[in-house]
Amino acid sequence: MSSVQINPLTPVVKKLVIAIAGVWFLVQIVLERLLHVNVSSFFILHPDQVIEKFYAWQLVTYLFFHALSPFHILFNLLMLWMFGSELEKHWGAKFFTTYFFVTGVGAAVIYCVSVGLYAVITGSQAPMVIPVMGASGALFGLLVAYGIVFSERTMYFMGLFPMKAKYFAMIAAGLDLSSLLTTGVAGSEVAYLAHLGGALVGFIFLLLHARWKMRQTKAKLKKKTSNLRLVVDNEKLNKKDDGPKYWN
Repeated sequence: MSSVQINPLTPVVKKLVIAIAGVWFLVQIVLERLLHVNVSSFFILHPDQVIEKFYAWQLVTYLFFHALSPFHILFNLLMLWMFGSELEKHWGAKFFTTYFFVTGVGAAVIYCVSVGLYAVITGSQAPMVIPVMGASGALFGLLVAYGIVFSERTMYFMGLFPMKAKYFAMIAAGLDLSSLLTTGVAGSEVAYLAHLGGALVGFIFLLLHARWKMRQTKAKLKKKTSNLRLVVDNEKLNKKDDGPKYWN
């Protein structure tokens, strides 16, 4: 049984790491922290601004902003490197890039829709005005993909307990779900709902992609079969040791 592999930074993962680290240092530390220039409030995810003012770009840009504490960005970059590099190597740059942004944007959409419904049902606007930042939604999508693609790989839960990657992904999602149910939509500094949104979108995306590929394969086989021709040499059919000839 093989264990989780740590690969060198692949091209797309390297660009994402540079972009995320660059935004954190140049924009959030230098411009905002040191020079007091407000930039991130325009780009991090504000559900009320997305829903009421149609600031749709925030569904993408929030992925590149993180908390000022270095632990948040370092942990996310480590996850991106650990899971992303091997998935990019397995899938290729194009599909990996598509998957990363589909899960990241999908997590933001699910979060905005959910807190919007919560505000309508409960009358509480608190979750609508709480900003969300970080690539964790997309990273949970990568974790789900890793658990599916490399399901039999051994990973170490909390660095101590070995288990297959598929169970590791399930436990991570289960812990986030339990945390969400315990703290509520607006009861924690961690956007568990966005994490679960990214995981859900990733699972659905891979499921639909697998079905699409299967249909493509069936269509190609059907087309190939329809081109199969039966050719009969009537002049030789009278020979006892010679039957009809088939070829494609």
